[in-house]
Amino acid sequence: MKKLLIVAALILSMSTATIAQQKIGYINSDELLMSMPEAKKADAEISAYAKTFQDQLTAMQKELETKYKAYEAGVKTMTEAMKDVKEKELQDLQNRMQSTQQSAEEKIASKRQEMLKPITEKADAAIQTVAKEKGYSYIFDANAGGIIYALPTDNIIQDVKNKLGIKDTPAANGTPKK
Repeated sequence: MKKLLIVAALILSMSTATIAQQKIGYINSDELLMSMPEAKKADAEISAYAKTFQDQLTAMQKELETKYKAYEAGVKTMTEAMKDVKEKELQDLQNRMQSTQQSAEEKIASKRQEMLKPITEKADAAIQTVAKEKGYSYIFDANAGGIIYALPTDNIIQDVKNKLGIKDTPAANGTPKK
C-alpha cells in the first residue's frame, strides 16, 4: 500500500511538472475581428446587401397595407366571389413576403460566411503564428466563454493585432492608449 502511494505521488508530481511547462494564452476573437479593417469593410458590404432586401420587404409591406385598406373599404359592397379573390390576393402577398424574408436571411447568412471566411482564416493564421512565436501550448477564445480567470498578460490580442498590422485606437478596444 505504501509503495502504491509513493508511485501515485511520483506520477502526480510528474504530470504536474508537465502541466507547469505548458504556456496557455487567450484571445477574444470577436474583439480581434472587429478591429480588422477588412472585417469592417465586409460588414459594411453585408449591411448594404441586407438593405436591398429590407427595401424590397418594406415595399411589399406598403403594398400589403394599401391593398388591405382598399379591401376593408370595399368589403361591404363586394360579392362573395370578389371577396374571395381579394382575400386570396392578400394571402398570396403575405406568403410572398414570408418567402422573401426567409430567402433574404439565407442569402445574407451565406454572403456573411463567404465574406468573413478569408478574414477569419487570416486571423487564425496570425493567432497560430503568435502562439508559436511566444511558445504557447494552448490559446483559448475568451469569446467562447471557456475562461473563468486569466491573467491579462496572457492575452495575446495585441501581439496578433501587431502581426496583422492593426493600429489600436482608443475606441477600438475601449481602453485609452498608453
